[in-house]
Amino acid sequence: MVDKFLTVPPFECAWREDLKFQEAGRGCVAFDAFACNDVTLVFRENVGSQGYHYKRDTSPHYTIILGSHRNRRLRIEVNGKTVVDQPGVGLCCSNSFQSYWISIYDGFISIGNGKYPFQDLVFQWADSNPNCNVQYIGLSSWDKHVKYRNVYVLSLTHSLLPLSKRMFFADYQFEDHHVAYKHFHMDIHKWGLNNFLESWDLSDMIFIVGHAERPVPAHKAILAASGNFNFCSSFVITLPNVSYPLLHALLHYIYTGWTEIPHEQLDLLRALSLHFQVMPLVKQCEEVMERFKVDNKLFDTGKNVELMYPCIGPHRSTLPSLPVSIQRLGQLKLSGQYSDVDIFIESYGFVARVHRIVLSLWSIPFAKMFTNGMSESMSSEVTLRDVQPEAFKAMLDFLYDGQLNEEVIDSGSLLLQLLLLADRFGVTFLHQECCKMLLEGLSQDSVCPLLHVVSSIPSCTLVKETLQRRISMNFDYFISASTDFVLLDDTTFFNIIKHPDLTVTSEEKVLNAILMFGTDAKELFGWEVVDQLIINSKPEVLFGERLQLVYDLLSFVRFPLLQHSLLDKLQNSNIVRHIPVLQSLVHEAINFVEHRLGRPEYEINARFQHRRSSYRELQYICDGDDHGVMYFAGTSYGEHQWVNPLLAKPKKITITASSPHSRYTDPKVLVSRTYQGTCFTGPRLENGHNCSWWMVDLGQDHQLMCNYYTMRQDGSKAFPRYWNIQGSADGKSWRDLRVHENDRTTCKPGQFASWPIVAPNALLPFRYFRVVLTGPTTDTTNPWNFCICYLELYGYFL
Repeated sequence: MVDKFLTVPPFECAWREDLKFQEAGRGCVAFDAFACNDVTLVFRENVGSQGYHYKRDTSPHYTIILGSHRNRRLRIEVNGKTVVDQPGVGLCCSNSFQSYWISIYDGFISIGNGKYPFQDLVFQWADSNPNCNVQYIGLSSWDKHVKYRNVYVLSLTHSLLPLSKRMFFADYQFEDHHVAYKHFHMDIHKWGLNNFLESWDLSDMIFIVGHAERPVPAHKAILAASGNFNFCSSFVITLPNVSYPLLHALLHYIYTGWTEIPHEQLDLLRALSLHFQVMPLVKQCEEVMERFKVDNKLFDTGKNVELMYPCIGPHRSTLPSLPVSIQRLGQLKLSGQYSDVDIFIESYGFVARVHRIVLSLWSIPFAKMFTNGMSESMSSEVTLRDVQPEAFKAMLDFLYDGQLNEEVIDSGSLLLQLLLLADRFGVTFLHQECCKMLLEGLSQDSVCPLLHVVSSIPSCTLVKETLQRRISMNFDYFISASTDFVLLDDTTFFNIIKHPDLTVTSEEKVLNAILMFGTDAKELFGWEVVDQLIINSKPEVLFGERLQLVYDLLSFVRFPLLQHSLLDKLQNSNIVRHIPVLQSLVHEAINFVEHRLGRPEYEINARFQHRRSSYRELQYICDGDDHGVMYFAGTSYGEHQWVNPLLAKPKKITITASSPHSRYTDPKVLVSRTYQGTCFTGPRLENGHNCSWWMVDLGQDHQLMCNYYTMRQDGSKAFPRYWNIQGSADGKSWRDLRVHENDRTTCKPGQFASWPIVAPNALLPFRYFRVVLTGPTTDTTNPWNFCICYLELYGYFL
């Protein structure tokens, strides 16, 4: 991870040893960038120099330039030669950080604009002579400074080949050979309304064309949403004076968004389109005819003219990308006109009257259901089992208009039900939208429950990997906030413990988590509890079916990193005597700590290596020291000499008070490190009670696991006796970190006072903190003025 902002000057390139693909030629880099234009990434076989510039590089490399030529083009260069120069793909944004990802798989380059790798694809290109040795990633710029942050590299496994299919085509591969739809292994982009062009499957009307009276099948709902075909009560439209190629061109345009025809017949196609009021095709025919009048050399004699509907949706062959009116289709759904099947849900009843063709163009399972000759294809009623009605109605809305409505997006539980339903019926594009929305609206407390649900869904592999990585990188929080993690399946928990990005403040936490998982704990506890339980029990009884998993996981605890005193306690514990593998690991760790043996296996074995941690320990030393978060923020996180962090540009932190800003209510004072005789915040009414507080916002990119804090009284004698220090992830819902009841520590004006935070919530990372007065001070005149002139927080800072 590159956690901090990294600014690259013009004509330079930043290289880091850790910014490299795990496998040469295959990997994905995701990052945020802030630039006016020319966000440039270089992929080389070796690390370049700081003064490196791709224009002077003669060695093999790929260069990808996002927003070239003043943010108007996308360029890809191979060994200095331009191979892609795509106009109209301007990705950069000069007023905020934008998220991007670039993947390379044996010369197959994919570029996306969004938070989540392998989604929001913008461009793809395949190198005919691929360089399969590029591995190192350089962050470069052209003629302006570029700021980078949150840069990380993902590996690509063989299951990602071809990458484009993994990202968007969602092949249906099932481990269970009894699954009914196991044979639907196909490119989903080849599925859609185009599959039903002139097909008798699900057709409910026919055209009788030409003098030969050729029958051509079609679908009323699609035609009615594309123009005015005036079916009346008949299911037959006779066109004796229209040739089959002309009708085929019209239907091909409606069903696929594209058609071609000899330019001599453009006027006939325009007339037929106008007759049926297919206005997008009428307009395109007229535009081509006008261009032909201006310059008849534009078209070669004897060659066909191509007409293409502008794709406004992300998926070709589905409704948003076709000349089918979503509004008209919605009206058909509401009125039930031309519908051919009624949907019922067992134990609920009637749900909707719908059109088989609409459901089938999104879903291969629905298409098979309606065309397999079984009862569902013959009956005008279909009853579904084990389906949530509200989720199914939301899915129907998506099938008819191609997008999720706001109510679904705002409801996490409904979105999850919709994800499961989309997976069950193979609505791939809905599945992708649900995954994207779930990840964007994810809260810390919903990660484990969501992972518990999606871990068994094969098509949610990318979501599962994202959630596993998030838990690994915030391990302290997820094993301390609740016991939700013990509900995960064995494989998922195993993947989290062995994850290369596992970040934890102490290896003791890893040991505790393994033991809690092994005992299927209903409440949080440490290894000492298991140590007492095992006196009157056996490991086989205590851990049950998870015994072998516990044994396997213990080898991932890096015992040599524990304090010697803790290792001594473990060595003399009951749990070590009953679990031989633990005894061996602890003994090995004590030998390492005591003798520091320089054996080669210690240097290569992961158990003896410190984890790559994104947390910085800011440890309390004494009152008023320079080791806390406020001081660290004042140095731009260690980059320069200290300045008041509220005066820095841009601001590093924000402090607000419960009362309006005034001469004596000035947030800058709390981090100024100078004594102020009068500094207070006054009360406000919250939930019918007086409440006074000072609140700290560390910023959207930072969190703190707070384990100590310091306050300093101003010059008054309004000493606080009842107050809490609280943490919050969103600034709205608060958790108590320490509760002070009749605390008489502060008894002198200008006095410093500090307190440890030892409750379980001290292990939770928060963005917001506040000290809040919960009872009157010792000042009888203004008992609700919270009078402090200094505040500092300590702990593990992210």
